[in-house]
Amino acid sequence: MPHGTRFALLLGLTLVFRFWLGSALPISGDEAYFIWWGWQPDWGFYDHPPMIGWWLAALASLSNADAWLRLPSIVQPALLSLAIWWALPRLWPDIDDTRRYGIATLVLLAPANIWNVLITTDTPLVYFSVLSALAWLRAAQEREGDGLRWYLVSGVFLAGAVLSKYFIALLGFAYLIDVLRRRTPWAFAGLIVAYACCVPALVLMGWWNSANCWSNYMFNFVNRHGKAGASLTTPLLYAVSLLYLLTPPALWFVLKNYRNRRVASADLRNDGLADGRTTATLFTVPLLLFALLSVPKTIGLHWLLTFVPLFLIWLGMRVTATQMLTLIRFFAGLALLHVLAIVAIAQLPLETWKKQGFYGSAVLTVAHQEFADFIVKERQSSAQPWVLAMDGYSNAVTLGYNLREHVLVFGNGSSHARHDDIQTDFRALAGRNILILSKDAPKTDEYTPFFTIVSVEPFVIRGATFWRVRGEGFQYEAYRDRVLRRIKEKYYRLPHWLPQRACYLCDRYFPGEVCLK
Repeated sequence: MPHGTRFALLLGLTLVFRFWLGSALPISGDEAYFIWWGWQPDWGFYDHPPMIGWWLAALASLSNADAWLRLPSIVQPALLSLAIWWALPRLWPDIDDTRRYGIATLVLLAPANIWNVLITTDTPLVYFSVLSALAWLRAAQEREGDGLRWYLVSGVFLAGAVLSKYFIALLGFAYLIDVLRRRTPWAFAGLIVAYACCVPALVLMGWWNSANCWSNYMFNFVNRHGKAGASLTTPLLYAVSLLYLLTPPALWFVLKNYRNRRVASADLRNDGLADGRTTATLFTVPLLLFALLSVPKTIGLHWLLTFVPLFLIWLGMRVTATQMLTLIRFFAGLALLHVLAIVAIAQLPLETWKKQGFYGSAVLTVAHQEFADFIVKERQSSAQPWVLAMDGYSNAVTLGYNLREHVLVFGNGSSHARHDDIQTDFRALAGRNILILSKDAPKTDEYTPFFTIVSVEPFVIRGATFWRVRGEGFQYEAYRDRVLRRIKEKYYRLPHWLPQRACYLCDRYFPGEVCLK
């Protein structure tokens, strides 16, 4: 089968599977959280830069279908593999079709690219960062007449990545290391151009954060690391993640070819990428930095997705034709196993997981229509209006997405995704009745200080027990003093050196007090 035909066939098959999965898979809590950003677009959001919110705002303006909102993620492997297929002969003009289509196929069939259809902050990040890296590789060739054009293109995409997720600074640092390695005038000038492109994005984020409690800084650099500490488990998990994403045969060929000191392709001797060190720098520097970070904290699998295509490009330009064929067969076989496993799991009844600890969350996510029907009946059975709440952000946004209404977070919550601190003004709820739903059995005395009347009752959906707390006559002052003040002290203790224009939490509930350490 011709290389182009095989690639086109795999492209079509993976797209069919991913569109099915994107339609069949219920929206997760994190996805619902980001979709709410799209429904209420702003210049920034609590824990991450605003890019995914802007993308979802554009998509939601046309449709709120699950698969449509996931569209950028569903088509991502296909578009990235096509972009790399297009870029390869512009980076290595003498590349043959076997190698060109082989690399594009490896990117298309990379393990996470088979099943990851979730729409998250990493979705735009991967697009922007991979395109930025491809432009950087082209700029690194320093062909006569190009000037700084490709460095400018790389910088524009890097700015998009900055507006997607902050750890893209690791790629920017890899650019610096590459420039220090090459030490040419064009490289230093290009780095300045690329970095300069990011300045407007950084200014925007600084401007928004200075008027919003510096929530991005507090979440990413302070609040989420409260339990971080040296561990042997987290580096091991990181190593397993790399083994899964990069695959054992790929890593074996890296080791084997290194031992033999063999460069398999004459294509590597073209232009400024002859030794492959620029390509290697762009993924090894971030992965090594993640290895260091893995000692005190867990590195998410999704954090690594940006750098997998760069590794596969580098590897694909170094393996022999036989090794390339072996890799393609392994990736295709692994992809088929993923597909079969996912299809098999999809056929299982929800009750299969009844004894698992995540069953309550699964019911809330999968049996969302039954949950919504229960809420409607609960409200209709009472003559009083009830404000709807849950005791955690993931549960609240999942229920809110399925009901298409805001469900507030009642109580302390966690360090993650505290965007509800921005959305909910508890002052306006004084005297109101609040219906609080929970997956865990609540204690009545945890709620009695905040209401004039409290009742707690269980209810069951698909074999999972939930609890409803009916709180009548919300006592705002008590809630402010016992809960909101604790939240202020725990999550909003801003450093003195950060300039503050405003802080929604302190300005709203504690006028005259500043959120400082």
